Amino acid sequence: MKDAKPNPIVFYDGECGFCNSTVQFILKKRKRDFYFCALQSELAQKLLSEHDVNIEMDTIYYLKDGKLYERSSAALQISKGLKGLYPILVVFYVIPRFIRDAVYNLIARRRHKIRAGYCALPQPEEQSFFIGANS
Repeated sequence: MKDAKPNPIVFYDGECGFCNSTVQFILKKRKRDFYFCALQSELAQKLLSEHDVNIEMDTIYYLKDGKLYERSSAALQISKGLKGLYPILVVFYVIPRFIRDAVYNLIARRRHKIRAGYCALPQPEEQSFFIGANS
């Protein structure tokens, strides 16, 4: 299985402080492994183009078992893999997606003001979960 893709993958804006702090939050709260790929990477462009996605930097994408989720749906799917009460957030699926995404978009437009200039380096034991770095 040399060509096996990491699963699941969270695609995030690698230049956004709020997005980077969200990645750190997922790493701390995860009950299963997640892989992370910056939207600016060639790998993100390749994998997301396979799903006919034109990358939007204010959008979180989540690829799990070949299915791609974005915006609020991605956040809710990610919550299923977290410890504690976070999986209960899936109850928000009862809210129509256009409403959930409107709230998501409100936060996304302000994300640079919420947490600016934050870029944490992963711990050595976490580095294997970051894929597609352009280095």
